This record gives sequence, structure tokens and C-alpha cells, in this order.
Amino acid sequence: MAMSGKISDHDWSVSVQTYPTEEGFACTIHVIHREEKGKFQHQFKHFKVFRTEQEAVLDGLREGTTWIRHKLAKSFCR
Repeated sequence: MAMSGKISDHDWSVSVQTYPTEEGFACTIHVIHREEKGKFQHQFKHFKVFRTEQEAVLDGLREGTTWIRHKLAKSFCR
């Protein structure tokens, strides 16, 4: 069974889903940011593999919130 986690605020959310690998556990991160122009979504795989599912979820949520922080600061170009 895969472990998952989610955190959100009024205009954004980050969710993480783990999956097993030969080396341990990895995760897919899904970020959503709601703006006046509509809903922006981005999904990506974490670049690391973790020893436990708990580590994968926590680091995935951390990576996703970092991504959202950069998006809200308009650090990314469209």
C-alpha cells in the first residue's frame, strides 16, 4: 500500500504519493496553485530515493512547498 500526504492553504495545495523502488521508496509530487487566471497544476517525481515511506512523504511535501513558495514569488517564467 502506498503512503500519501497533503498540505494546503486557501489558494494552493501540495500532495505526495509514494511508490516502492528497488532501492527503497520514491514519491510523486503534485502542486496546485489557484489564481485569477485559473488553476495551475504541476506534477513531478522527487529526484531522491528514500529508505522509508515516511521519509519520502515528508521530503516530498517539503519539496512541493518549496516549489509553491518559488511560484508565489514569481521566480518562474511562463
